[in-house]
Order: sequence, then structure tokens, then C-alpha cells
Amino acid sequence: MIKRPGLASMLAVYRRELLAYVTTPTAYVFVAVFLFAIGLFTFQIGGFFAERRADLSAFFAYHPWLFMIFLPAIAMRLWAEESRSGALELLLTLPAPTWSLVVGKFLAAWSVAGVALLLTAPLWITVNILGSPDNAAIFTAYLASLLMAGAYIAIGSAMSALTQAQIVAFVLAVLISFLLTALGLPMVLDFFSGMIGGGMAEAIARFSLLHHFDAAQRGVVEFRSVFYFLTVIALSLGCTVLAVDARRGG
Repeated sequence: MIKRPGLASMLAVYRRELLAYVTTPTAYVFVAVFLFAIGLFTFQIGGFFAERRADLSAFFAYHPWLFMIFLPAIAMRLWAEESRSGALELLLTLPAPTWSLVVGKFLAAWSVAGVALLLTAPLWITVNILGSPDNAAIFTAYLASLLMAGAYIAIGSAMSALTQAQIVAFVLAVLISFLLTALGLPMVLDFFSGMIGGGMAEAIARFSLLHHFDAAQRGVVEFRSVFYFLTVIALSLGCTVLAVDARRGG
């Protein structure tokens, strides 16, 4: 049997981090507040019942903006908390590749986000009771939402590895997430169109999380959108590995 210490270390870190979430109020508070917020935006602000349509467009429309706030709050503790408590030094002495530590922590935080999304499934059931929605489009939007959540968490992980203060990590992650989200707003697109032309403005918009998520909401499965989300995750985790390696080497 071929030993794979990297995978074993990743799974060990994943279990450790997931246990830390479920044995502290962090995950429960996140899930509860997220469900309350998404319900408030969907039903009150989004006018779910007023639209009289059997779809979840009012539900998915607010995912990028809520994720932009809530998910950095989950990710900010991944490395900053380890530094504050002094546990990071012990963790870095383990005979495990840095990538396994980074990926294990990331997957644990992503799992919490996945559970929060899963708990919104009753809304999907509700629209099927009320009408005949396009379930393929809803499934695509859920998948894109999960990938987008991974991107926000990965950005938060990178910021958490760059600083020892959780609040600083949170603020930096929110700022970067906001920039990557706002690039897809029509008003931003119009602004850049007036300055550098429509073609360049469209090219800039393609770097936006919102741009790629909007395509998925329409039920369109685009490889470039999946590739984009995975690229943001990979680049952010790569930055996290470099930041952690710098501490390990230092």
C-alpha cells in the first residue's frame, strides 16, 4: 500500500477543524444568522410571494452579498486564531506538507457553508409545491452558489494567514470580496464603458464573482464559470500556502 501522508494529514486537519466548529458556537451562530438573513431578504425585500412565480430568483439574488459578509467571518479564524492562541507553532511542527493543512482547514469551513445551503432545501420543496419550477436551473444555481461560497472562504483563508488579528483578516477579506463582486454590477460596467469602452469593460466584468454567478442563476452551465470559481479558490489557497510557509520557514 502506498502511503500518502499529505492526504492523511489533510483528513486529520479537516476532522480537527470540523470538530472545532461543531463544539463551539461559531458554526451554529453562522448557520442561524445566515438562514434568518436569507429568509428576510428573500421574503421581505425580494418579495418572494409578491412575484407569484415558482422560482428561486429572489432567493439566489442575495447570495453574493450575504456570502461576502458571512463567509469571511467564518474564515477569519482559520489561521489568525491559531496565531493568537499559539497553536500555529505546534501545528507547523507536524511532519505534514503545508498544502494539506491549508486544504484541510478550507474544506472544513466550506463544509459549514455547504450545510447552511443544504438547510435552505425546504424552500426548494416549497416552490415545487406551489408550482412547476425549472429544477435543473435551481440545481445549477445551488451548485454555483456552493462554488462561489468556496471562493469567498478561500479569500478569507488567505487573509487570515496574512495577519494575526481576526478582525483585520475579516475586513481585508470583505474588501477584496466586495471588489470582486462589485465588478459585475451594471453601474460599474457603465462606468468603465464610459472610460475605456464597452469591450474592455466587459472583459473587466468577467473577473467578477457576480458575473459568473448570474449566468448560473439562469440555468446556464458554463465551463468558464466553473473554471473561474475553481481558479479563485486555487489562487487564494496558493497564497495561503505561501503565507503559512513563510511563517514555517521563519
